[in-house]
Amino acid sequence: MTGRKKDLIITSSGKNVTPVDIENALRETRWISEAVVYGDRKPYLVCMVTLDPDEAPKLAQHLGVSADMMSMARDASVREVIQAAIDNANTRFARIEQIKRFVILDHNPTQAAGELTPTFKTKRAFVYERYANVFNALYEDEARS
Repeated sequence: MTGRKKDLIITSSGKNVTPVDIENALRETRWISEAVVYGDRKPYLVCMVTLDPDEAPKLAQHLGVSADMMSMARDASVREVIQAAIDNANTRFARIEQIKRFVILDHNPTQAAGELTPTFKTKRAFVYERYANVFNALYEDEARS
């Protein structure tokens, strides 16, 4: 297990998960530039990802969709490609460490917005707070279905 202690996620079943390892695996995929894993005191892990700004136009062209980040974030065919990338990354981890649901953010995090440190690492606590409604919606959707 690597990563800083304060970056540990402890699931509702008491399992300790290092999100950095999972996020790094997700960022290795061609289409994902950023990933933030969430799930402290939750039954499973969810993730917020952003599309790589250099690769997104190629993905849009390949899928025949608009290269606009906002529309790509909501496009079903883009979601399928990202789901496949997440499924592939999940194979490297134990079941409790696998991403069950995800959302594609329509913009990349920035230092100016306070989401990144000067060394371009995600400010996890800040991102969790800023996007709490986005993360929580990933759990609420399941309760409704």
